[in-house]
Amino acid sequence: MLIFWERRLVFLATPKAGSTAVESALEPLANLAVRRPAELKHTDLSGYRRHIEPWLHSVTGDRFTTIALMREPLDWLRSWYRFRLRDDGEAPEHEMTGLDFAGFARAYADPGGPALARVGHQADFLTAGQDRVDRIFRYEDIESFTHFLEDCLDCAISLPRVNVPPAVDVSLSPGHEDELRQVMAGDFRLYESL
Repeated sequence: MLIFWERRLVFLATPKAGSTAVESALEPLANLAVRRPAELKHTDLSGYRRHIEPWLHSVTGDRFTTIALMREPLDWLRSWYRFRLRDDGEAPEHEMTGLDFAGFARAYADPGGPALARVGHQADFLTAGQDRVDRIFRYEDIESFTHFLEDCLDCAISLPRVNVPPAVDVSLSPGHEDELRQVMAGDFRLYESL
């Protein structure tokens, strides 16, 4: 999460949607950068509204505009899979050993599935009831996001490629993809509204 005090702007760092690259590029411009622990770095809209927004308002008397990125839902889950493959890869009993993307997707679709696939939903991160982040940009159209920031912050912005997971096979059968689309229906509705 990045807070730009003078611009009254808050970037909420959606997991697996370019947040590390955004933070790397913009941290020097932010008045407050929360990068650790992950629970604070990835404060969702609900947590922001409950805890951070009241504090900012009490100090400034203003409302800050929230912005965030959202990734195409299936691509987002593929990114989680690749990230989990890399995560703790040195451990002799890595929990992802032998798990292909289809297996990870089935585990994600199962509410009682293993913890390694419980990564939530972007819609839950970016919304709180009927409320949603003020400006949500598609990760796949990062140029619109950077142009918005350049206008707001009055500077040129170049996002580095960081935290890039390894390339692996992340294909799904049409049946598995249809099942995932049903499980991720809220994410798809939000993404299509952008």
